[in-house]
Amino acid sequence: MSDGVLIGFSDHLENLLLNRANRHGLVAGATGTGKTVTLQVLAQGLSDAGVPVFAADVKGDLCGVAQPGTPNPKFEERAKLMGLTLNPQAAPTVFWDLFGQQGHPIRATVSEMGPLLISRMLDLNDVQEGVLTVVFRAADDEGLLLLDLKDLQAALSFASENAKELGAKYGNVSPATVATIQRKLLVLEDQGGAGFFGEPALQLSDIMRTDGSGRGFVNILAADKLIASPRLYATFLLWLMSELFEELPEVGDPDKPRLAFFFDEAHLLFRDAPKPLLEKVEQVVRLIRSKGVGVYFVTQNPADIPETVLGQLGNRIQHALRAYTPTEQKGLKAASNSFRTNPAFDTAEAIQALGVGEALVSVLDEKGAPTVVQRTLIRPPVSRLGPITPAERAAIMAQSPVRGLYDTAKDRESAFEILKSRAAAATEAAQAPAAGSPWGGEAQAPAPRGRAPAAAKPRASNRQSMGEAFTKSLLRQAGSTIARELMRGILGGMKKR
Repeated sequence: MSDGVLIGFSDHLENLLLNRANRHGLVAGATGTGKTVTLQVLAQGLSDAGVPVFAADVKGDLCGVAQPGTPNPKFEERAKLMGLTLNPQAAPTVFWDLFGQQGHPIRATVSEMGPLLISRMLDLNDVQEGVLTVVFRAADDEGLLLLDLKDLQAALSFASENAKELGAKYGNVSPATVATIQRKLLVLEDQGGAGFFGEPALQLSDIMRTDGSGRGFVNILAADKLIASPRLYATFLLWLMSELFEELPEVGDPDKPRLAFFFDEAHLLFRDAPKPLLEKVEQVVRLIRSKGVGVYFVTQNPADIPETVLGQLGNRIQHALRAYTPTEQKGLKAASNSFRTNPAFDTAEAIQALGVGEALVSVLDEKGAPTVVQRTLIRPPVSRLGPITPAERAAIMAQSPVRGLYDTAKDRESAFEILKSRAAAATEAAQAPAAGSPWGGEAQAPAPRGRAPAAAKPRASNRQSMGEAFTKSLLRQAGSTIARELMRGILGGMKKR
């Protein structure tokens, strides 16, 4: 087995060393410069080396990794320059989809997600996040499981109705703030987010599988529709990274990663992110490598990534950047300064001059130091370049190792059912006959024999219809007018006297 993944060719073969692949990485470049092909090459190379991969398919064409490649004159010419022979081959693939349309559904429970990430997903302010945290704490103390969105809605309603009691115990809970959170949950539901919360929840072992020949499965998340809900997309991937960090044991620096995680459109994770969230991302990225997980951020410009995170990405592949505006020029300068200088060329000029399929590459060597940046021709993929058909996707899903495990949602008793049951019991108790009187209410003597009890008069409603209210308003106005005319007449008569 090779000790590295072939990225491409400069004046020598450029390889990503497997024992350094958990030191994270960056794939950057403007739209249309070849990032997706590079991602596909890395994913299949890692899979061939026995490393499971999880990657988001934002544009819908990464899924081509699931089918063997077809003859392509440009790719064959490039392979000849590198001394390679292209043998078309597909990678073992599992398709996932938060909406359950183009892959197996992925779910997480509300409790697993937690108040911080849900606040990020709903774009809550500090006060609203504080109230949501109180709701989670109160649900825990009440023994209420928060599994899906209807559980969270029920818990919020419970908090609003018992705001005074909860406020005395946990801190101020404003019903108005609760109502705001509930409205934002409705927006999330309209965006299709309701299907993400629930059971069966994703088991991490199911994205860390290898096939019978020892190749790692490439887990493709269908994100072409998900990306329309950027907060849901970014929060889900951050949750997945956090779960990996919390559940996997320490392994130090393994011979190869246990999982490679590709975060496409990574700028969405950091856009307008509050400080606590950025600190959490930085912590996860810094420490998850010792769990044997390599995280690779895919974005247009390295400037999209905070410096505290960017400094931890040891393996870098930079495709072409354009620098027309002052902001773009600043990003270009930051990208060029992040590489170990090669005296053979000016890095900033090279980044702008790169063609499609070319990139500047710097990876970690055996000592863990970054190599001198090299202008590299990316190797052609051996799997299909471009999307697959719905029929091909269906055939792959029919043979999936997780078929039937997640396809049907489960709804066990949780906060919604428990609170609904309590409310029904309280209503029944309120309507039950008073103790000691078989007739209900206050004890009354039975009516004399032979005479039927008088029928109770129906209670008049205090509410008025719109017509009644309008009529009464006219009568009041007319009465006031008549009264004024009478008063004027009386006062006029008094003056004449």
